[in-house]
Amino acid sequence: MISVSKSVLKAKMLEYFRIVEETGEDIVVTNHRVPTIKISSIGNKGEVGDIFKDVRGKVKTDIKALLQPEKDTWKGYL
Repeated sequence: MISVSKSVLKAKMLEYFRIVEETGEDIVVTNHRVPTIKISSIGNKGEVGDIFKDVRGKVKTDIKALLQPEKDTWKGYL
């Protein structure tokens, strides 16, 4: 697993993305030497259901609230 700081990743992001795509090796992004983000390739891991099977049933949402328009948020922009 490759470890890289945020600043180095920012400067060479495409290079690191290519490494992940080509090798499948994960990258851990650090902030002041503390791991904060993990970048990994989806690759050919199968169907969408297989990819998200570890979070199935764990994510909760209120569909009704999710589908409500956000008019107040965009006031002044529309």
